[in-house]
Amino acid sequence: MNITLKENQKIFFASDFHLGAPDSSTSKAREQKIVKWLNTISSDAAAIFLVGDIFDFWFEYEKVIPKGFMRFTAKITSLREKGIPIFFFTGNHDLWMKDYFTEELGIPVFQNPISIEVNHKKFLIGHGDGLGPGDNRYKVLKKIFTNPVCQWLFKWIHPDIGIKLAQLWSKNSRLSNLAKMEDEFKGKDSEWLFLYCQEVESKIHFDYYVFGHRHLPLTLEVSKRSTYFNLGEWVTQCHFGEFDGEAFYLKTFSG
Repeated sequence: MNITLKENQKIFFASDFHLGAPDSSTSKAREQKIVKWLNTISSDAAAIFLVGDIFDFWFEYEKVIPKGFMRFTAKITSLREKGIPIFFFTGNHDLWMKDYFTEELGIPVFQNPISIEVNHKKFLIGHGDGLGPGDNRYKVLKKIFTNPVCQWLFKWIHPDIGIKLAQLWSKNSRLSNLAKMEDEFKGKDSEWLFLYCQEVESKIHFDYYVFGHRHLPLTLEVSKRSTYFNLGEWVTQCHFGEFDGEAFYLKTFSG
């Protein structure tokens, strides 16, 4: 995929909105802030990349999707109708996204990292879950959750029950993981995504590696010609990435 930015155009990146968590009222307030951010960037956006865990839970039955999030979906629908490309990535909380966004909104959904080129700069973009060394328990669980047979069996549970069960699972995961949103940086050797970037860079060059999942905004030099950025999150702080054709910036939305 190649994107050429016109004068004053930018590409924006964000991840880990976790819409739906931890409760309806808190999520709605966050959703309204996300919509304000989308309004703010819409005049400059050549494309928007939403890099996983946009929803704290999402499962598409054949005819049913989780209710809620109408402010957000209405906004991205409006942006698409204005001709702004939007790209969705699944994360570990919303990995059951299928074709609803693609068919209804014209928004492609990616389950794995993708490479793009913008103004001759090469990007590798993905959510980041299950990449790099370690986290073996999750890697096993992901294989189970993404198994077509397991998904086929789950869809036969009534949506009211299935979604409730999944929300309980998500809540338990959130209590053990999301409560430490701003976990301190423990060094490059402990950053699995950074180690993954180094491994990739040893085989093929990218100028920018852009991931979410970590919930901690990071800017780490992978090599003299490449940099790893983590986009942070929107549950406690509102971080996003911006590329203006020349450089990539991590910023915080305070609107």
